[in-house]
Amino acid sequence: MKRTISIGMGMMALPFADAAGYWRWVDLCEQGGVDSIWQSDRLITREPVLECLSVMAALAGRTRRLKFGMNVLSLALRDPVLVAKQCATIDYLSEGRLLPAFGLGSPRGAEWEALGIDTKTRGARMDEALTVMSRLWREDGVDFDGRFFKLAGASISPKPVQKDIPLWIGGASDAAIRRTAKFGTGWQAGAEPLDEIARVILAIRAALEVEGRHIDIDHYGAGLTFHIGSPDDPGLAEAFGRYEKLTGRDPRAMLTIGSAEDIIARIEQFIDAGVSKFVLRPALAGEEAMVAQTRLLVEQVIPRVSGRRAAK
Repeated sequence: MKRTISIGMGMMALPFADAAGYWRWVDLCEQGGVDSIWQSDRLITREPVLECLSVMAALAGRTRRLKFGMNVLSLALRDPVLVAKQCATIDYLSEGRLLPAFGLGSPRGAEWEALGIDTKTRGARMDEALTVMSRLWREDGVDFDGRFFKLAGASISPKPVQKDIPLWIGGASDAAIRRTAKFGTGWQAGAEPLDEIARVILAIRAALEVEGRHIDIDHYGAGLTFHIGSPDDPGLAEAFGRYEKLTGRDPRAMLTIGSAEDIIARIEQFIDAGVSKFVLRPALAGEEAMVAQTRLLVEQVIPRVSGRRAAK
């Protein structure tokens, strides 16, 4: 069995001066063969960041071909019944183009302290929330008596258009691996290095055997921050600083910078590790860089990578 490779575009901080600029970029992605658009989740920020599910709803109305997802929605910060209803509505209105992805959220995020949330319980809350949402998407009259959530005869309608709506899980911890094997239909890496991604994919496959479950071999994804150009281009030093602050990792080891051929070669390394779905983010901030890098990706990378079939 072969895997299908796809290239999506990701965004966290909003680089556009106004909504018109954002929609011009979305139109470029729609027309340029980008597979999907992914919005990172941040509720408490000083920089402008769009709210994930609001973006998904807006994209459902603006686009006709693109898929879209959250990378990843911090489920421990939200009510699962509301999220299940929102996802079902968006999937219905987009005719099945939603790619919901969930995680615990960055431990460096400001939300936990600002909202007074106990981070020690976020894993247990997420496990309960995933159970609640999965059942609401499939069943009527859901009863649930958990530590954090209680439901009696709960139901949502309409259900998602996708009968088996995707449920992608993020994270590389042992708990995230178990969670993916128990609930997930896919796994989405964050800022993990290549060798760690390869390890997690193998661990998930082993855990799936224990659970007696299956995840399609092309439902393993990874994010890649890139810049088509020179390492000396203006603004990259600032980008390095932002990346290191966000992830705590060496940016020069994690960011892919060079020619289109260099970007493709890096993607091929991830494919060899078992990754099929990519979320690429331009390293440089600002509207001009976002559009220019997306256009280069559309013209020089996507035609040579996206849609190709890779060996198992």
